[in-house]
Amino acid sequence: MISGKFAITVHILTLLNKFPNDYLSSEFIAGSMNLNPVLVRKEIANLKAHHIVESKEGKNGGTKLAVNASNLSLKEIFEMTFESIGLGFAKNQPNPDCPVGKKINQNLEALYSEMNKNVSAQLENISLEDFSNQF
Repeated sequence: MISGKFAITVHILTLLNKFPNDYLSSEFIAGSMNLNPVLVRKEIANLKAHHIVESKEGKNGGTKLAVNASNLSLKEIFEMTFESIGLGFAKNQPNPDCPVGKKINQNLEALYSEMNKNVSAQLENISLEDFSNQF
């Protein structure tokens, strides 16, 4: 299912790219998003696991970008936050005797697959640096 994780992650990375020499605190980042710092820290943990950011603890601690923004595509960021886009399926199992019910899920699955190909193709050509330059 779609969530705000991609938007949160792109916001974090864009901020880090705008302040390349600074370690930004999760409180500072959360303030930019009007979001709870705990949610920011969860996404930072995911970015650390993918070696995209580095963190430092202590009084002057925080997080900073560990990769070159021009080499990181929005597609890669998307794939770090989702495996794919899914708009979901009905909770109840459709009636297999119905002409719509017997094929609805496989047709939705094909639609979602096509959506993911299109999203990936569009995001592949946009680097974090390109996106950050809009601000």
